[in-house]
Amino acid sequence: MTDQPQLYLVSPPEIDLETFVPRLEACLDAVPVACLRLDLATRDEDAIARAADTLREIAHARDIPLVITDHWLLAERLGLDGVHLSDGPRQVRKARKALPEDAIVGAFCGTSRHDGMTAGEAGADYVAFGPAGETALGGGARAEAEMFGWWSEMIELPVVAEGALDPVTLRALAPVTDFFSLREEIWGEADPAAALRGIYDALT
Repeated sequence: MTDQPQLYLVSPPEIDLETFVPRLEACLDAVPVACLRLDLATRDEDAIARAADTLREIAHARDIPLVITDHWLLAERLGLDGVHLSDGPRQVRKARKALPEDAIVGAFCGTSRHDGMTAGEAGADYVAFGPAGETALGGGARAEAEMFGWWSEMIELPVVAEGALDPVTLRALAPVTDFFSLREEIWGEADPAAALRGIYDALT
């Protein structure tokens, strides 16, 4: 790969729209963003729908697709561009069949190369692996740079690196990933747009 990886923003698990919207808009206007994902922890359908309506307007005004984590039955109803499935390849075929032909279907496959290949065969538009950086969360397993390198060389399906993306990991994976999925890396900062700009500048 020679092209610079694109940036893929993921919402925090909890958001207050009044305070989140200006922070999000500042990020989307700071650097080119390829995709936005709504990934809320709540199971409140009305809250998800309100957030989706707001973020859809913001994203679509900038020609950025908005996908939602897991709730593929809501994606079409809410006018979203697709779904990100967090449980690997299991639901890819169902989501692919249920959604419009041009909808985005992505699959997070953890550290499993096999799951990634299965998701691709089932019709996923991209596969995400992670955590890509070192973390003490979960069992501490990590999607190693070697796997991204193998994938980018052998598989045409776009690959996303996500989770614990510190500067060292970003630099190491830049030549072998298509997208960096960013969440805590920016929303945990006092100025998310400045943090995002710093990541973008480091990659260019």
